[in-house]
Amino acid sequence: MSQDRLAEFVKAQAAELDIPGVAVGVLLDGREIHASHGVTNLRNPLPVDEKTLFPLASVSKTFTATALMRLVAEGKVDLDAPVRRYVPELKLADEQSAARITVLNLLNHTAGLDWNLIDDGEGDRSLAGLVARLPQLPLIAPPGARASYSQAGYNLAGRIIEKVTGLPFEQAVATLVLEPVGLADTVYGLSEVMVRKFAVGHNRGDDGELRPARPWGAFKEGARRDNPGGGLASSVSDLLRWARFQLGDGEGVLPAAELRRMREQTVALRASTLGDGFGICWFLHDLDGLHAIGHGGSGNGQFAELLIVPERDFAVVSLANAGPDGYSFNQSVARWALEHYLGVVEKTTEPVPYDESRARQVVGRYEIDAMNLDLATDGTRLTLAVGIKPELREASADEMPPDHPAADIGFLPGDGDEYIVTEGGLQGQRGYFSRDTDGTVTGIDLAGRLFNRVTGAF
Repeated sequence: MSQDRLAEFVKAQAAELDIPGVAVGVLLDGREIHASHGVTNLRNPLPVDEKTLFPLASVSKTFTATALMRLVAEGKVDLDAPVRRYVPELKLADEQSAARITVLNLLNHTAGLDWNLIDDGEGDRSLAGLVARLPQLPLIAPPGARASYSQAGYNLAGRIIEKVTGLPFEQAVATLVLEPVGLADTVYGLSEVMVRKFAVGHNRGDDGELRPARPWGAFKEGARRDNPGGGLASSVSDLLRWARFQLGDGEGVLPAAELRRMREQTVALRASTLGDGFGICWFLHDLDGLHAIGHGGSGNGQFAELLIVPERDFAVVSLANAGPDGYSFNQSVARWALEHYLGVVEKTTEPVPYDESRARQVVGRYEIDAMNLDLATDGTRLTLAVGIKPELREASADEMPPDHPAADIGFLPGDGDEYIVTEGGLQGQRGYFSRDTDGTVTGIDLAGRLFNRVTGAF
């Protein structure tokens, strides 16, 4: 493995995309190489290295799922059991759904729960408080009917861990997973982050200037309820150790058979950049015949990516501290590493030429609880814009990431319902449109989430 070639690529990509600080690690045949570039913070700079902490955002879910799988292996949790066996107080907007949702439905995002409850900074912000407010969360489908990525589902899974172990979620995960695996720099909470070197996120303003993002990651004072779905911070060094664990025999923490079970497909995904299906938490990828597992994370000015190829004892980790281009940086690192170390070249998919009739079928506004997605056409191109709902920006005391402005998308060859974003911060994202029985477009899947249509052409 060439340290110099990786370092050169990382430096060039960070410069091209104007990312203040990045950290990358590769594991191949038991050997590790690291490549870091830039600084932790443009205003108070320190050099980034393999020990620098970044928020993991949704990569945290892999730790939550593994902790829960340890409880499964110990006979304390049954994946096929209803969640109410462990959280009997669970109520949802629909009573039948509340009674039917299983533990596995939470772990493979088939519970039918919308993305998440909005944190208004008031009331009980613990996991118990989350459960009490879940009747307010919209349901998008019956349990098991379809996959739609849900932060709330993983936070509810965290409450199962609390109830079964009798410990606060963070302490339970530390006891079940972090400590026995030896992940000393994988932590929850600002008090742990602040005693280590950490990277500050940055967002680009309308003037093009990068500014520090606040709050740091998902670490709001007093807020714990999103920790199972996104609350960890970690380093490249620890994440490669995590990859070694996932590639190993379980190290007495989890039987190897249960680790392998997490990689087996439980539900297929259609036309998704995130993968071809879900295992237990992991996104599953077919890389030209090689099977890979992975998970990404995006926070406030911070992006994380972890990809593992078990058949080749390979893993790549990429962490970046600027939005929205940190996502593009991490994807480029993963592609480069796969090509240069495994000989796997990503296949490109080109959209078909613009079709006015097809474009007019999909234009309109789509939404989840926190975001609006707008599709529009000027008669020559179809564009997609995604933004946080204005009323949430106005109500929040925290700064929020900038919106994704209108960017070109194109339909992919086939049935006409699959698409790809061809420019901007979401470039390369794939998804599809949902229709009802009369052919009317009712929703769009983006980044694994179902946005329901709320208006037609506008």
